[in-house]
Amino acid sequence: MFRVLMGVMFVMIIGVYSFSVMALDAVGINKIKPQPLKRGDTIGIVAPGYLVDRTLLDKGIKYLESQGYKVLLGEHIFDKSGFLAGKDDLRAKDINEMFANPDVKAIICARGGYGSIRLVEKLDFEVIKKNPKIFIGYSDITTLLTAIYQNTGLVTFHGPMVASDMSKDKFDLYNGLYLLKAVSSNNPVGQVINPIDYQETFFIKNGVGQGELIGGNLTVILSSLGTPFEIDTKNRLLFVEEVGESTYRIDRMLQQLKLAGKFDEITGFIFGESIACGPENENDPTTLEIVQEFVKDFGVPVMYGLTIGHGIYKATLPIGVEAVLDSKTGLRIIESGVKPEDRPKSWEIEKVNL
Repeated sequence: MFRVLMGVMFVMIIGVYSFSVMALDAVGINKIKPQPLKRGDTIGIVAPGYLVDRTLLDKGIKYLESQGYKVLLGEHIFDKSGFLAGKDDLRAKDINEMFANPDVKAIICARGGYGSIRLVEKLDFEVIKKNPKIFIGYSDITTLLTAIYQNTGLVTFHGPMVASDMSKDKFDLYNGLYLLKAVSSNNPVGQVINPIDYQETFFIKNGVGQGELIGGNLTVILSSLGTPFEIDTKNRLLFVEEVGESTYRIDRMLQQLKLAGKFDEITGFIFGESIACGPENENDPTTLEIVQEFVKDFGVPVMYGLTIGHGIYKATLPIGVEAVLDSKTGLRIIESGVKPEDRPKSWEIEKVNL
């Protein structure tokens, strides 16, 4: 049954939209795209932040190996330095070495938590630019996704991590499908929707907007303000997600981003699924009510509830690619996040009899 489901996933990847590759994006970044990930490729695993649970990591590795990939662990992935997975220099060294290693075709973070902001000045952006490859994570990894894209032009991927997500007994088919569509297909991801029989997305503000996707965890985005790695939202579709925050904190963070001008020239806004977020007191507004009030004067489309955060379901979004946010049709990614290439015969999609 598992092979059948995987076959369906690969067949579904083909039914998406095509888009011509741009060398220069709308805001002047020379865009670079990594090669698509293929079965048999080596995936490097790094720990930019918190300590890694070895048991969970092993489960996640087994998932990747079951999909036909090889795995290479960062040299210092099991180091310990307080609550962090080793000293800052060594965690950054693991990332830089994974990019420099010609055998590694993709890098997936083990987990988030905290610690990426301590590494961002230690990344070797020249090495990254000269050795473009898939880089995946979310939550605290938002810092690295944004910094790498804005400093090198390399498209990065807001998606599931090895110990945090792939270790689960049921790494849902939905998650695997959107991950493969993002990193293994020559075609754009296309339409991004929530799983069937799960909560539906809806629009608080109607309209149509187009621009590059940028965003990630709300708290982490906020931490970039006033630094050389501050997020650039101009002419872009901004998406955010959050976990474990009270509604007054969410309101405060949104207000701070507004005062920093981060909503002034966006082309659309997605407030994704927020897990374990809500009012502290009975009379406090809900997260939805906070967002509704906040965007009431927006002149761009605003989507609510897309599964892109800390929940069971997680769609992978390429950072830096063109997308359309349309209140009639939803979110549609119209540019591939990986470099187009001829698909080798060894990776042809297997036909499946259902």
